[in-house]
Amino acid sequence: MSVCLPYADDREEAAEVLNDGFMKIFKSVKTFDLSRPFEPWFRKIMVNTAINSYRQHRLVIQGEEMEKARHAAEPENTLSSISYQEILDLLRKLPPAYRTVFNLYAIEGYKHEEIAEMLGISVGTSKSNLHRAKEALKKHLNIFFETDYVES
Repeated sequence: MSVCLPYADDREEAAEVLNDGFMKIFKSVKTFDLSRPFEPWFRKIMVNTAINSYRQHRLVIQGEEMEKARHAAEPENTLSSISYQEILDLLRKLPPAYRTVFNLYAIEGYKHEEIAEMLGISVGTSKSNLHRAKEALKKHLNIFFETDYVES
């Protein structure tokens, strides 16, 4: 679930991705090479399932989410430490295209060339989406922490 949550809009969607990923794993477990580590294979299937889910919903959701991101309400202000759930909430404020590239690059460690190939976009679009995701996150963090600037 921790692999799926950053890619999903909510816990319910993450659970759907998780279920789809487990179905893929159960169907292909016979092809798993026992001489290799299981966790990276498992994680890659879950990430790819999340990406496939993103692709399926991209056209409809992308326009709606970009509009929502422009007019998003300010989150509650707090000076307490930021929790995992609060980080997920901030990530979910990003448009799906930005969020997906940010997750693949910053969390999963993929290179822009790999991301571009996975998502069917150009390397420049991947870099641009990452930059825009970082800028949007800075703004959301500034609001969250009631500050004027957050260093990258």
